[in-house]
Amino acid sequence: MYARLSSVMFPIAALLFVGAIWWGYQEHQEKNAILIKAENQYQRAFHELNSHMSRLVDELGQTLAVSSKSHGLQRKGLANVWRLTSEAQNEINQLPLALLPFNEAEQFLSKMSNFAYRASVRDLSKEPLSDEEIKTLKALYEKAKEINAELGKIQEAVIKDRLRWMDVEIAIASERNQSDNTIIDGFRKINKKMGEYPETDWGPAGMTTKSINSTKMLPGPVKTPAEIRDAAAAFLGLAAARADGRQIHVTENGGNTDFQTYSVTVTNPDGSQIQMDYTRQGGHLLWFMNPRPVQARKLNFDTARNKASEFLIRHHYPGMVPVTYDEYDNVAVFTFVGTKDGVRIYPDKVTVRVALDNGEIVGLQARDHVFADKTLTPGKPKISRDEAAKTLNPEFRVLDYALAVIENDAQKTVLAHEFIGKINGGTYRIYINAETGLEETVEKIPDDGKPIFAA
Repeated sequence: MYARLSSVMFPIAALLFVGAIWWGYQEHQEKNAILIKAENQYQRAFHELNSHMSRLVDELGQTLAVSSKSHGLQRKGLANVWRLTSEAQNEINQLPLALLPFNEAEQFLSKMSNFAYRASVRDLSKEPLSDEEIKTLKALYEKAKEINAELGKIQEAVIKDRLRWMDVEIAIASERNQSDNTIIDGFRKINKKMGEYPETDWGPAGMTTKSINSTKMLPGPVKTPAEIRDAAAAFLGLAAARADGRQIHVTENGGNTDFQTYSVTVTNPDGSQIQMDYTRQGGHLLWFMNPRPVQARKLNFDTARNKASEFLIRHHYPGMVPVTYDEYDNVAVFTFVGTKDGVRIYPDKVTVRVALDNGEIVGLQARDHVFADKTLTPGKPKISRDEAAKTLNPEFRVLDYALAVIENDAQKTVLAHEFIGKINGGTYRIYINAETGLEETVEKIPDDGKPIFAA
């Protein structure tokens, strides 16, 4: 009997054994294929990074070499610098460097990209590069040359010694043998050198909304954690002393930086949490979020809009008008902008989230409003609405119009005629400069987003 059983089981066991070996082999082959693909992607990104950095140095040199009156060549060179730095940043993001201290070099490339873009989009014949901006370009050229030289050394070692990026990823993840890795050492050296340079004067062309958002410039006294706790409780309609059974925890952020804030976490009795951020200077609310699930849609558009408007008035956001509406997960999202003398002020913006089951406000994003220039005056248009409309495409069907202050590509505030309309099956906002009559910008309104027309 045992012989007969063995004669049956042995072939089955053998077959299973061979199958297990084959399965293991296939798994090994698939794993190797994935590793090879990842390694090839890393190698491609690294070598393209070297290529773009080399071309970046050439473009900076050529831009500095042309005459200061060659505005067309300067703009072309600056546009190429912006494009190449953007591509270099993209390639850095594809490399396994997330856990390495490479922030100095990345920040340098980001600022260079922004500087080049802001300078290239302006009319250099009317606003040529200043002496300080030329000086900045020269400093960028020297820094870029040094980064390129260090990257060249890493590339030479990678090719000569056949170094693998997968080893870099493993070394970073395991935190072992990092000091002996040529690639890791090279990138650390680049980052250190960038940090040793004196701060570059990026000038007006390098200014961004982020760079000027210093909380220390906001009005009002410095707030204590206790004062922020009371402010959060008041905002939520709670009794500050007992918070109606809720726990309010305040954490200070930013340390000695220019962006000092408090994060507030309100824990409800059921364990759910509400998150809020306040500025330390002045105690201005930046945002709040109550991420509760909204199971049903019971309110219509008009009711939700009225709830949002009443909320803003109640919490001292005067003169805000709704301009866009979106809806998802049974939550209505309204964007409001400030107004002055009947003109929409788009840099002064808040976003309000309304739960469509009961009209509760479950979110507010007010950072743009907090940092908006409250002294801004729109001025009077030199170009009339009818004159501005003549520059529109004849097929553009205007649905709504308003005067508006916007930020153009150079991040300067300009007064513009805002036309909302349809063309080619899409809805667009077109802004015509109210002083020059030239088209400032065109924005496509997403299909799932809806403009709110003036009453």
